[in-house]
Amino acid sequence: MRNVVLGFLGTQLDSGKKRGWRPTVSLCEVDGFPVDRLELLYDSKFSRLAHGIKRDVEEASPDTEVLLHRMDMDNPWDLEEVYAKLYDFAQTYGFDEDRERYHIHLTTGTHVGQICWFLLSESRHIPAALIQTGPPRGENTNGTFDLIDLDLSRYDALQQRFDQQSREYGDLLKGGIETRNAPYNALIDRIEQVAGQSDAPILLQGESGTGKSELALRIYELKLQRRRVKGRLVQVNCATLRGGSAVATLFGQRRSHTGQPGTERSGLLREADGGVLFLDEIDELGLEEQALLLHAIETGRYYPLGSDSEVTSKFQVIAGASQDLMALAADGKFRIDLLSRLNLWTFRLPPLRDRPEDMEVNLRFELTRAEKALGTRVGFNADAAEAWLRFAKAPSTKWPGNFRDFSGAVLRLCTLAPRGRITRAQVEDEISTLERRWRAADGNADGKLVAEYVDTALDLFDIAQLAQTLRICQASSSVSDAGRKLFEVSREERKTRNDSDRLRKYLLKFGLTWDEISKR
Repeated sequence: MRNVVLGFLGTQLDSGKKRGWRPTVSLCEVDGFPVDRLELLYDSKFSRLAHGIKRDVEEASPDTEVLLHRMDMDNPWDLEEVYAKLYDFAQTYGFDEDRERYHIHLTTGTHVGQICWFLLSESRHIPAALIQTGPPRGENTNGTFDLIDLDLSRYDALQQRFDQQSREYGDLLKGGIETRNAPYNALIDRIEQVAGQSDAPILLQGESGTGKSELALRIYELKLQRRRVKGRLVQVNCATLRGGSAVATLFGQRRSHTGQPGTERSGLLREADGGVLFLDEIDELGLEEQALLLHAIETGRYYPLGSDSEVTSKFQVIAGASQDLMALAADGKFRIDLLSRLNLWTFRLPPLRDRPEDMEVNLRFELTRAEKALGTRVGFNADAAEAWLRFAKAPSTKWPGNFRDFSGAVLRLCTLAPRGRITRAQVEDEISTLERRWRAADGNADGKLVAEYVDTALDLFDIAQLAQTLRICQASSSVSDAGRKLFEVSREERKTRNDSDRLRKYLLKFGLTWDEISKR
């Protein structure tokens, strides 16, 4: 393989004004690095120096072929001009990597030229390693020579370091839990990439109990490690911001507003200056507060309550929402301009029931957490662990409270474990407790749903049946679609396909029509 070197003529250094050292000539005299061809770029103003260097190189290294390339520049310190001309040079050069190894001599040329060489080499527009040379020092009469290859795949230790760092950031976001669910792991990888490189708002959506608050805390810790923030994490539950105190809580309040001592407050936005503001349950925030918050996020400025002077606070935003913000915006319950500002990066956390692969590792995590809280060691009997995981992973187990339900159940099992061992009987009792609570919650939800449509009192039997029918109707595109879902089995027995008529007659028993339901 032939060694080819590309480089600028050093208008100062190659003239020999520094200790008589001429880097372009010295490069071709390095022991163990034969230069078969030297491609020297020069400005026509220095044509005489370029031809002189060509002669001196050919005399010092007769086997080196020297090719001069004229490259005139209006301003060699203009990044755009230098990059464009080097890029055009690279496009027309005709690299032959099967026969030649290419190198770029960084020592000569302006600092802008060196930057452009680096960028073109790093992007592989010029498939070359980098060479840095230096003048003779002490007993080293030939000068220094350093070869830098930007192909990181050749540096196994360096690549392993990068991979290890990426894994550490991912572990941080997952709380040290070795999750196995592929979609969730891909989600965490994406969050790590975004949180480590961007200061834009992050929106975390998901059912209640899916871990939005804990993930927000870990994102903040990641940003701290990556030096993207210096301030603290300020968390606010927007569901608690109600009435006249909401604005003062967020934006602060001046004593002049009330005239009462002790009423001055800085506000949460001020406390988040330089850090992260986590707006949990932002879907519960009032429209007035949403408008004020949007202005503060976009400009970093706002007026505290009772103040005529603006306050400045620069913070990054993480927002959490359990409800669908797009649906709320369509209903006029959430400002579309605020949503547009928040949803540049939206991540939807999956419910626990969609992550059966992670039940076992999360069980170990919750056991460790419970042991720390209780100050004692606790373990499952083999048959108890099998029964619990079978229940936890079952498709019929919906985990409506997600990790809140899961964590609470494990803590109860650990607290009541005789002699630190969780038994099969305990597990069965806890399963019965969970199912009973969930049925009661479903019953309450059924009652609330039916009450939206029917004013009269109904039997529990009718409430449960009507609630399920209403849910199917709300999720269906037409009365025919809803009928097909509701009467799939009995249709064959009755040998009729008039599902729409059956559904309309059923709804009419309660004074309801399809049009009334479909419009809500």
